Amino acid sequence: MQLVVARIGRAHGIKGEVTVEVRTDEPELRLAPGAVLATDPPSAGPLTIESGRVHSGRLLLRFEGVRDRNAAEALRNTLLIAEVDPDELPEEEDEYYDHQLIDLDVVTKDGETVGRISEISHLPTQDLFVVERPDGSEVFVPFVAQIVTEIDLENQRAVIDPPPGLVDDRAEIASSRDEDAGA
Repeated sequence: MQLVVARIGRAHGIKGEVTVEVRTDEPELRLAPGAVLATDPPSAGPLTIESGRVHSGRLLLRFEGVRDRNAAEALRNTLLIAEVDPDELPEEEDEYYDHQLIDLDVVTKDGETVGRISEISHLPTQDLFVVERPDGSEVFVPFVAQIVTEIDLENQRAVIDPPPGLVDDRAEIASSRDEDAGA
């Protein structure tokens, strides 16, 4: 199983270091010196991490064979991909790898089907489930404990308690506003 663990940003300095946007909860494991990572686009790699350090709150990496700013800049926007055993589980009880969540059915606490998780979007403040509805439309569900109340891997489902308007159809919302206005 392959997981995207980072995206390479701009070059830092003149000796081949790059900034990286970390996309894993385990950077010390996935982005450690000696780690060999596949890339997207594939023509950029594989890349072996030579060293890493934190500078001004950002992770900087240097790869074997990348010795100058031009070579580092050529890697900009490349995704770094780690090979992960599909049976491997995160260390914390309430943590999940993306591959465990993709394709889970999403249902409300009342049992109403919302759709299926098609993607996890990792944003700076929180993660979002991209849920594909049966009609092909998408809804974005914040992956926070107040909304996602249960992840049931055994039954392949995520149970949510959405606030009003999060997953309601626009027609239903308009209808309820019209009823409220007429009352």
